[in-house]
Amino acid sequence: MPTAEVNAPIDAPRGLAGVIVTETQLGDVRGTEGFYHYRQYSAVELATARSFEDVWYLMFHGELPDAAQLAAFKAETAALRTLPAAVRDALPALAHAGALSGPLAGLRTALSLLGATAGFRPLYDLDAGRRRADALAACAAVPTLITALHRLGQGLAPVEPRADLGHAANYLYMLTGDEPEPEQVRAIEAYLISTIDHGFNASTFTARVITSTGADLAACLVGAVGALSGPLHGGAPSRALDMLDAIGTPDRIDAWIRDRVQRGDRIMGFGHSVYRTEDPRSRMLRGIAERFGGPLVEFAVQVEARVEELLAELKPGRELHINVELYAGVVMELCGLPREMFTPTFCAARVVGWSANILEQAQDSKIIRPAARYVGPPPPQPVPGVVPR
Repeated sequence: MPTAEVNAPIDAPRGLAGVIVTETQLGDVRGTEGFYHYRQYSAVELATARSFEDVWYLMFHGELPDAAQLAAFKAETAALRTLPAAVRDALPALAHAGALSGPLAGLRTALSLLGATAGFRPLYDLDAGRRRADALAACAAVPTLITALHRLGQGLAPVEPRADLGHAANYLYMLTGDEPEPEQVRAIEAYLISTIDHGFNASTFTARVITSTGADLAACLVGAVGALSGPLHGGAPSRALDMLDAIGTPDRIDAWIRDRVQRGDRIMGFGHSVYRTEDPRSRMLRGIAERFGGPLVEFAVQVEARVEELLAELKPGRELHINVELYAGVVMELCGLPREMFTPTFCAARVVGWSANILEQAQDSKIIRPAARYVGPPPPQPVPGVVPR
């Protein structure tokens, strides 16, 4: 094929919506059906029936583990939770520097330091076994980093990980210092599993773009964390709860929502770039929340129902349904997580999905290099001479 034809520009929609940029075996999101899957399994079914480590193994290896494989995988990953001394010693300064911006800011720097300390090398130069080893090390360390940064930011000592606890239970333990209740563990584990991966979202695509350059795994993850930190991506669960607080009571729902829509504000917790139905993650998390019960859950259900009616009236034809954010926030609040830890908790799960995508992308040596259409002043124009002094 002639070079000119190969390099011919292709117009793409804003935000690359609906553009297929590669092939993947990791999963997919079917927005019109309200369904998404990890490999060949429903992600929601996995979240309700399997452990976090089961699904982590599935994403890395392509199949669910048997009992022996799962036991070995749990032991392997639990042993990687403890941080290298150089990283652990740097965390107080990172927590202090990021006191206002939260754990994700410190996590970006901590991941870079972890990669350097652990000797992560460019993925381009590594075989599949070493790539997997680096990915496991990073995924196991991220929950330890996040919880340590949070506790140090609160003036508390970090809690060392426990190898005898599962991934979700250990995360809650490192966050609070107390062994969590089984119902809290199961609720958070279901949430973590449900957010491991979700198609080519902004942070996952960012990770794959960086991977395509052959960079080391830590660099790929730092880029993904940067994308996740934006409020339009990973920062909305706490904002959805802030919305419930601002509304306050059922009699204020209509006025509050109408005012925000008329001002052109986004209603946090509603609408999704892919789903045109109820987000299946939200359906699952609503069920978990309702099993806890209580005033917060009752109010969230009331707000959900009325907001969907109002959005249908005020934005006809837009198909704005509830997404994962509202009930994710409710479940995390019910399990005792502080709101500033909602997005970092999302990150503690999504790092597995990012890493699986990194491992898949690293098998392709083609760099991702799209084009842009120049719309500035027409070139070339004469360069002005030096202005005399």
